[in-house]
Amino acid sequence: MAKKDELGQHGEDVAAEWLEAQGMRVVGRNWRCREGEIDVIALDGDEAVVIEVKTRSGTGYGHALESVTATKLARLRRLAGAWRHEHPGVGRGLRIDVVAITIERCQGHERIEHVRGADA
Repeated sequence: MAKKDELGQHGEDVAAEWLEAQGMRVVGRNWRCREGEIDVIALDGDEAVVIEVKTRSGTGYGHALESVTATKLARLRRLAGAWRHEHPGVGRGLRIDVVAITIERCQGHERIEHVRGADA
């Protein structure tokens, strides 16, 4: 596995654990369809949440949240719709969140930022 893939997988693992610690229940990871992939699907109470995870090993190439463009959000909306179509009974509402993970190597921990309703 390439370093970038390992970093992304590590970030998704960190995000899933953190989301559960915040009271959400992870119900899916790496769900795929022809439109692309959803990193994490969780339930926040009775609301289904599609979560895009962006991980960076620093800010040299910009903040992780900067990579979630209007085009990316539009694709996430299509993915959320496709997921909802396949899982009609899961959750009452549907929301798109973004979790940004910055690995702070010199401090030995991850900084986690959670943007709820990123497409609102």
